[in-house]
Amino acid sequence: MTVHMKDMANAIRFLSMDAILKANDGHPGTPLGGADIATALYAKHLKFDPQNPDWPDRDRFVLSAGHGSMLIYSLLHLSGYEHFDLEQIKNFRVLGSNTPGHPEYEGDNGIETTTGPLGQGIANAVGMAIAEQSLNARFGDDIVDHYTYAYTGDGCLMEGIASEVIALAGYLKLGKLVFLWDDNRMTDDGSTDQAVIEDNVARFDGAGWHTQRVDGHDADAVAAAIAAAKQDDRPSMIACRTFIGFGIPRIQNDRAAHGGKLFPEDSVAARENLNWPHEPFVIPEKIRQDWAAAGLNGAKERQAWLDRCSKMPADKRAEFDRLMNWHLPKDWNATLKAFKKENAENPTAKPGIAASGDVLSLLADAIPEIMSGAPDLEAATKHKRQLTPFTKDDRSGRYIHYGVREHAMGAIMNGMTVHRGVMSVGTTFLVFSDYMRHTLRMAALMGIPGLFVFSHDSIGIGKNGPTHQPVESLASLRAYPNMWVFRPADPVEMAECWELGIQHQDGPTTIICSRQPLPPVRTVHTDENLCARGAYILADAEGGPRQGTIFATGYEVSIAMDARKILQEKGIPTAVVSMPSWELFEQQDEDYRDTIIGRDTARVAVEAAVRLGWDRYIGEKGKFIGMSSFGASGDMEDVFKHFGITPEAVAEAVQSQLG
Repeated sequence: MTVHMKDMANAIRFLSMDAILKANDGHPGTPLGGADIATALYAKHLKFDPQNPDWPDRDRFVLSAGHGSMLIYSLLHLSGYEHFDLEQIKNFRVLGSNTPGHPEYEGDNGIETTTGPLGQGIANAVGMAIAEQSLNARFGDDIVDHYTYAYTGDGCLMEGIASEVIALAGYLKLGKLVFLWDDNRMTDDGSTDQAVIEDNVARFDGAGWHTQRVDGHDADAVAAAIAAAKQDDRPSMIACRTFIGFGIPRIQNDRAAHGGKLFPEDSVAARENLNWPHEPFVIPEKIRQDWAAAGLNGAKERQAWLDRCSKMPADKRAEFDRLMNWHLPKDWNATLKAFKKENAENPTAKPGIAASGDVLSLLADAIPEIMSGAPDLEAATKHKRQLTPFTKDDRSGRYIHYGVREHAMGAIMNGMTVHRGVMSVGTTFLVFSDYMRHTLRMAALMGIPGLFVFSHDSIGIGKNGPTHQPVESLASLRAYPNMWVFRPADPVEMAECWELGIQHQDGPTTIICSRQPLPPVRTVHTDENLCARGAYILADAEGGPRQGTIFATGYEVSIAMDARKILQEKGIPTAVVSMPSWELFEQQDEDYRDTIIGRDTARVAVEAAVRLGWDRYIGEKGKFIGMSSFGASGDMEDVFKHFGITPEAVAEAVQSQLG
């Protein structure tokens, strides 16, 4: 290995070690063991410009093994990213610093995605590679031509999501995707051979990847392997044989290196072992210059890219800039207003998932960056329509057949989103949202957009039975900070909820759809988006001051309307509140919320899900008509009656509070 790359790698090791010692916490194994791999990538291959970290045609680097966060912080610091100056390195894991325990998404500063939950990063990388290919098909090699690299450890490859994304990436032949596997054969519990027998290289071979094996402590060999990978049209995996905790005699090649505590004497021993006589946090100027050179090369490439961009037709350049800035096309929602008007004036019962598919079809024409997909549920979810598939032979397609891989779908969507240029939409059954739990949480944690459409939302699917009736899922989704959860009551509300979700850029949006037809409840057209306030009075009390208030979402709004009719006929003035989004309702001022809630009235909520969360609106004395158990198999009408979710039960719940 060339002397300068050995010294560059040791700079990573000692910055990481010094920061971990100062923090008295951290995971030394990855930055010490993977320093040579990372040096080969950054010094010889990665296309980046530290002075312009958000350059659209930069290569993407994902540290999937996020526990080794000092590896990427050291890389970014040494490469010249101002956001990660020496003070930030010294404040590793300190509250308020730019160097938290695991990397957190800062696309403008070199952290391409949040990693930590193992497997998420490599799956995000697949999404980034898909986004690159999609944009390349639209704008050509002169404007979009970059690679996605993911540093992965044994843990990421053990997680189930790894099998999903490895198979899909190989099938799609994502040739600009490279996995750098830190093959140290050690986990927190000890040697990998206590839990793993498979040959990972053979595993990737079988999935259609280009594979190589190299000495992970020989940066020249790693750099040569990356060069070979870039010549192959398949995704590549490079198995880099390393020793975890390289350089510290006490923990090298030992499980203690993963997340074990470091001591001052370890620093002394490592400095002697690796001939590093420099004080903590001191990097010799020559080594700093070697690191700076890598960024300078990228700056030249960026300037050449800008020159090519300057020759683009003005309209094409404007479109590219629009996509990179997450801006929507002009008049993108005009078709939604027409859709609302048509469905209000010609009301027809329609399954929620079909109405959602109608809206997507309209928006897919108005917003060309929309890329839809589903895990083997094209027919059941109806969110493909006019879109052609994205395949290894046609990168212009805008529908991804994910196969039966919900977890992969969610993480790939997140990767496409953080890459920018693509608006990701994924559709599956609500009960399978649990398979996507980490991906939904990561989208919310990163505060990134993304539309997750969930169908078959309740006991309304009937005969499929309780395994497919997600009574608890709504409550769990509503618990996520930053996530908007919509459950539309009919096609008009569906259009409004999609309109809001498309504009939500500070977090993900979930749209919850029924399989059964939704009876129309919005039959008077208004251009105003009533769902924008989260909850509104759909039908006000008549014949006197309001005595009862019924809250409902989705299909159950029609049950609430029927209950209101019963109560009104009995002389009990009752209002129905449609409440498609708790999150937006919570953003309204107190006067509006008080008006909607009707705190002095008898309050009842009806939802074919568990009660959790409803008490804040109905109060301790309010009644809830819904589920307190799992569902049952039978005709939809029979199942609703079996669980007492009927207009009569709702009306009785109001009356019982009035005495």
